[in-house]
Amino acid sequence: MGWVDAIAQSDLPDGSREVVELGEHSILLIHDEGRIYAVASACPHMGAPLEKGTVSDGTIVCYRHHSAFDLETGDVQEWSPWPPVVGPVVLSRMSRKKVLPVYATKVEEGRIWVDLPDTP
Repeated sequence: MGWVDAIAQSDLPDGSREVVELGEHSILLIHDEGRIYAVASACPHMGAPLEKGTVSDGTIVCYRHHSAFDLETGDVQEWSPWPPVVGPVVLSRMSRKKVLPVYATKVEEGRIWVDLPDTP
């Protein structure tokens, strides 16, 4: 797909997030401390909506099982630690570790653009 016009920059003030549908991709846009990130909107662990997650220090933590991902690289910071015992012992083994898909962003003429692959 290449670069896709996602949203007006004014619609994503600092500290906010927004899910946008771009072709076959459901993308979570996050504006955190002046940086704009674009990631898959569903947690790769078990598909929970990441827009409900916690964003801090360049990381997003899924609200459901607390899997944590780096917003720049998508790398796993922590895999399914919640709930105690059940998360690490059972839920972490239900799905192998997967990185969170991340996408490049740019701002041009007041619009946020996302660089998407040809397939979802």
